[in-house]
Amino acid sequence: MTDSVIDLGELRHDPDPDPQARPPRAHGRPLRCALVVVLALVTLAASAVAPPRRAPVTLPARPGSDVMIDGDLLLVVEQTNPTRQGRLAAYRLPGGEPVWQAPLSAEARYWGITPLAGMLMATGYEIGPEGRDTLTIALDRATGAYRWQQPGTASPLTDGNLLLRSGGETLPSSLRAVDPCCGTVRWQLSGISADMFVRGDERGVDRVVLNQLNGPVEVRDAVTGAVLARADLRPPDGGPIGLDLTKDLLLAIDRGSGTVTAYGLDQLEPRWTRARLHVDFALDCGPVLCVRTGNNELQALDPATGEVRWRSSQWGWAWPADGRLMANLSGVGPLEQYLVLDALTGRQLADLGRWELYQLGAGGRLVGIRRIPDGGVLVGELDIAAGKVRIVDVLPDAAGECQAITGYLVCSGTPAGSYQLWKLND
Repeated sequence: MTDSVIDLGELRHDPDPDPQARPPRAHGRPLRCALVVVLALVTLAASAVAPPRRAPVTLPARPGSDVMIDGDLLLVVEQTNPTRQGRLAAYRLPGGEPVWQAPLSAEARYWGITPLAGMLMATGYEIGPEGRDTLTIALDRATGAYRWQQPGTASPLTDGNLLLRSGGETLPSSLRAVDPCCGTVRWQLSGISADMFVRGDERGVDRVVLNQLNGPVEVRDAVTGAVLARADLRPPDGGPIGLDLTKDLLLAIDRGSGTVTAYGLDQLEPRWTRARLHVDFALDCGPVLCVRTGNNELQALDPATGEVRWRSSQWGWAWPADGRLMANLSGVGPLEQYLVLDALTGRQLADLGRWELYQLGAGGRLVGIRRIPDGGVLVGELDIAAGKVRIVDVLPDAAGECQAITGYLVCSGTPAGSYQLWKLND
């Protein structure tokens, strides 16, 4: 699942990592030729009808700051360092006029902001002599006024409240459901010695699963804290199991024997078992259940029976979109090659080319960029349903280091050291 926490991209000024190796020659040459044709058409169209370009907004952000957009506010988080206290500043869009700024008093490395019920929850890793733990600070969205702070990572719940998870690793874990207005606790669990998993979507989190090392698995309603099911899912030898959640299934993974058993999430009733399946993680692939295996193979399973629909060692990840799957070729690097697959058969339907992909929001625009050798960046929108890439814009003054945030692009610009905000064309 994806928690409803907005993970902020950091505005860095570091050298780019080494790119991936080029795709096979048979695929690369037609793609490059097609791109040249598209760019030529874009240039000709622009010369015939040149729409006015909205000037970018220069960000009042130091290198190393994090940014996000919430509605008409541009939010800039300046991190704490030995000479400067951290702060969160808000600017009005589209012009970038200052609205308010607030100190982030706790010494922490903030990495996400959750907008909820007129509040902004800034979450980060607290830095102190006793080690590192997560911390959430609540600020009033309209004024930046401090409201409250509590330990934990923030996730919105489906009822509009907030779930805070803290601890783990070497520290006891705790769970708290709180009112976002004032931090009032609705329910809580503390001293938990179990791995925690949550299920949620764009509406919020609705289930929490606790996997105790030497005890039963417990499924709770995240809104009320009530226990929905409890069962010992360990293998006969009592060894540990790993868990993974996808939609209404809980996967119990016995890595010792290579056995995976699927249970219905709310009642923990067995659905199916697969032997000789070494799973690293599971993915929601729409009509199929995708699992990534230990031998770097992506398998698509029938979620009702566990039977294999298709398998491939070509794809690294897959995401459901518009009734299809978007997959990337296995490998690492800032430029990854994306393809469109038929979810039920794994058949390749389209090649979308190589992009730095910056937005994968549910139901949102999939925005990618590619640097232009002579300077600037090419901006494309990946249309999964059509199996095509639509060229959105060419930003001649952008130097790269971009991130897509809610219909905008933030990139480092010229002169070096500056950052600018571009409104994406519709």
